[in-house]
Amino acid sequence: MKTANTSSRAPKRPTEAATENAAPLPARPAQAYAPVQTRRAFEAVADQIRGQLTSGALQPGDRLPPERELAEQFSLSRNTVREALRSLEMAGVLEFRKGATGGAFVREGQGDAVIAGFYDLFRLGAIRPADLTEARLIVSVAATRFACQRGTEEDFEALRENVRQSEVAVAAGDVQERVRINLNFHRLLARTARNPVLVILTDALVEIQEQLLKVVLPLSDSSVMPSRRRLLKYLAARDEDKAAAEMETHLKALQRHYLAQQQPDSKRAG
Repeated sequence: MKTANTSSRAPKRPTEAATENAAPLPARPAQAYAPVQTRRAFEAVADQIRGQLTSGALQPGDRLPPERELAEQFSLSRNTVREALRSLEMAGVLEFRKGATGGAFVREGQGDAVIAGFYDLFRLGAIRPADLTEARLIVSVAATRFACQRGTEEDFEALRENVRQSEVAVAAGDVQERVRINLNFHRLLARTARNPVLVILTDALVEIQEQLLKVVLPLSDSSVMPSRRRLLKYLAARDEDKAAAEMETHLKALQRHYLAQQQPDSKRAG
């Protein structure tokens, strides 16, 4: 008698068979979580105060409510409000005055925070002498053109007086005073341009150059003074192209002079 042919493999369990015959699962979508950012309370307070400046609800010279009142409005501790106000003071937005009529006041725009930021970047090595001279070339040439267009006779007289003061310092052999006066020439020129951004940038760049001149020698008087006199002549004539070209020539000579003294350090730095 023939024996029935049976498989030695055990029959599949119902769950296994169902799994094998089921359609494949769809691919899982990639996770796209946004980074979680924890916002500190004092930053939110500072942003609301900045928002009031933007909307015009607060104006330069306005006094903010007392710290206690602000804490009640924000439903926060006075320490948190105080931290927000101090951060705005550091940013140059507010100033604190003492006395019975003192408190936190909105400052006039001065650009101090920008200047301090540039100065810190120079100290940290993020701004190199080459960066400084390139930026000064762009800013000062633009300021020269605008000064030709917008300057008044009073502005030009202030520039002439600056050059006269520089000549006195040269005659007295006072190098530090001459450098200070020469740098102030660029500040005066930027103000003559009637552009607050150029004023802030010029102040920041001059601030850095003052520090740079502590480690490099200034350009010689024989180069600076004739250039200044020619520039004054072009400004008075409102010859924008010649004035801009004179400033560019002077600053390129200054750039070569500074970078030649920095070259050994640049090579070591790679």
